[in-house]
Amino acid sequence: MKKLKSLTFLTILVLYLSVICNGEDEILAAPMEKTELDSLYSAIQSFVGKWWNGSDLYPDPCGWTPIQGVSCDLYNGLWYVTELNIGSVHDNSLSCARNAGFSPYLFALRHLKSLSFFNCFVSHPIPIPTQNWELLAASLESLEFRSNPGLTGQIPVTFGELKNLKSLVLVEIGLTGELLPCLGNLFDLRRLNLAGNLFTGLIPDNFGGLNHLLILDISKNSLSGPLPYTLGGLTSLLKLDLSYNQLEGKIPEEIGNLKNLTLLDLSNNRLSNGLTNSLQNLCSLEELVLSNNPVGGYLMNLEWRNLRGLVALDLSKMSLTGGIPDSFTGLKGIRFLGLNNNKLTGDIPQNLASLPSITTLYLHGNNLTGELKFSAWFYGKLGRRFGAWDNPNLCYPIGLIPASYAPFGVKKCQQEVTRFGTHNPDSRLGNGNWHHDYNPVVSLGFSACGVGGPLFTVGVSIVMIFNFFPI
Repeated sequence: MKKLKSLTFLTILVLYLSVICNGEDEILAAPMEKTELDSLYSAIQSFVGKWWNGSDLYPDPCGWTPIQGVSCDLYNGLWYVTELNIGSVHDNSLSCARNAGFSPYLFALRHLKSLSFFNCFVSHPIPIPTQNWELLAASLESLEFRSNPGLTGQIPVTFGELKNLKSLVLVEIGLTGELLPCLGNLFDLRRLNLAGNLFTGLIPDNFGGLNHLLILDISKNSLSGPLPYTLGGLTSLLKLDLSYNQLEGKIPEEIGNLKNLTLLDLSNNRLSNGLTNSLQNLCSLEELVLSNNPVGGYLMNLEWRNLRGLVALDLSKMSLTGGIPDSFTGLKGIRFLGLNNNKLTGDIPQNLASLPSITTLYLHGNNLTGELKFSAWFYGKLGRRFGAWDNPNLCYPIGLIPASYAPFGVKKCQQEVTRFGTHNPDSRLGNGNWHHDYNPVVSLGFSACGVGGPLFTVGVSIVMIFNFFPI
């Protein structure tokens, strides 16, 4: 009985291995449709140059002679190209020729899911094709053009027909014109990155309908006008970067709806009318960068301790007024805090030094006053990453910290000088100089200005006699 069971097990195992091996042989031997193969060769040749002979170099591109940057999948027993990456990403990647161009054969790859170009169109100006993108609408999920300064013109309207797109990246290309509202109809988008171009005009309101969007980056363009309140509808958003544009007006209250946001960068725009209170509702925020905007207003209006996950907070060059709020001490994970080049006043809270993760604290270029009361350990920890210079009425006390730890660009506090224990508020050492009206006369109970001449001499003599001849 045991022998029969063993024989049955071995038989099943042999049959199983036979099926697996045969299956692998079938996959390896699977053919590629000739029109698909020819389209792939012709498309690649249009990018890398006519010297490239794909049929000789890579007779089986989805099998035993794979092409770097090309991936395939099986459909109904045939190989089809699903991914095509053109550009010098790796040492053996398909590098583009100086006269690289787009071939109609590219749009014959009907199962293409991912198409990317990196540093391909550099010196030879060429527009992105405006036609035939609809032929890839059923399959294309990712379309990326990165670092292709030779590409010119505007975003093709036909991009709006790529309804299955999950990622659209057009970075550092040099595209012009306005952002097309049709991009707001790509409802499956998870990533929309249009940074580093020359786009002008407004941000379309219907971008707020892309409620699956995780990353929206339109930084480093020339966009103008207000921030659309509809952006508050992007409730799945993790990263919003609109920096380095010419956006104006107040940050909309609806921005506080973005509870999943980890990065908000609106720096280097023309935003104004004070800080929006709803910013304190961004409970997942790790980086908040609003610098270089004429926002104005008060820091005290926000409950900063609500942003417990904040790692970097840059509010420099924003024309902020008022004092530094104590609620900053609730930011236990903060590493970078930039409040420099504002119009802040009052004392610097000593408990800022208790922030456990702080490595950079910039307070320079304000109207802060009083004494810096941080320890030598704190100054040593931050070094030049602590900035408090250019606060004319700020000083640090002498004697509490070694000279080697003195904060850069901050003056020493003025010392009080007392005449034998008698407090005189007018006698101070300022800027290393004595006041010209201070008269260093030893007091023996007589006024230096009320008694003088012979009478003063007699008084001194009487005191000396009593000291030598006690009664």
